[in-house]
Amino acid sequence: MRFLWIYMIAINAGAFLVMKHDKSQARRSRQRVPEKTLFTLAAFGGALGIWAGMQMYRHKTRHLSFIIGVPVLFIWNVAVFYYLYTRLQQQ
Repeated sequence: MRFLWIYMIAINAGAFLVMKHDKSQARRSRQRVPEKTLFTLAAFGGALGIWAGMQMYRHKTRHLSFIIGVPVLFIWNVAVFYYLYTRLQQQ
């Protein structure tokens, strides 16, 4: 169960840093992080980190796919986390 908490903290911190990096790259007109990568991070537990990065760096906040997709993936993350957490509690 401890692994689950560590994973969630790590994936969200990583997702947040990837958003920061992508915003930095956008400002410098350099190679960007593909949106597919951002959504993959969000789908695998990093939706909160992606959302926090969107808010803090004002990045991707006008993209409808992010406005809708990240909160939906956050709900998915919570549901999966809850399922795994309750399953691990039973063991």
